Amino acid sequence: MATSAAAPARKCPICGKPAQPAFAPFCSARCQDVDLNRWLSGTYRVETNDRPEDASAPHPDDET
Repeated sequence: MATSAAAPARKCPICGKPAQPAFAPFCSARCQDVDLNRWLSGTYRVETNDRPEDASAPHPDDET
């Protein structure tokens, strides 16, 4: 008979406390807000090979 080991409790990625199902994967609304602020402020970034758009070049949606 095979026994299954319980999965280890996930930890909050912000503070390291055990995650709560209501706030998964975080432990609280505070840690959710901290994470959201980090995304909105640009602390977290997704690296790409794309170059920034040239501000002087016309945008296709701009009327000229």
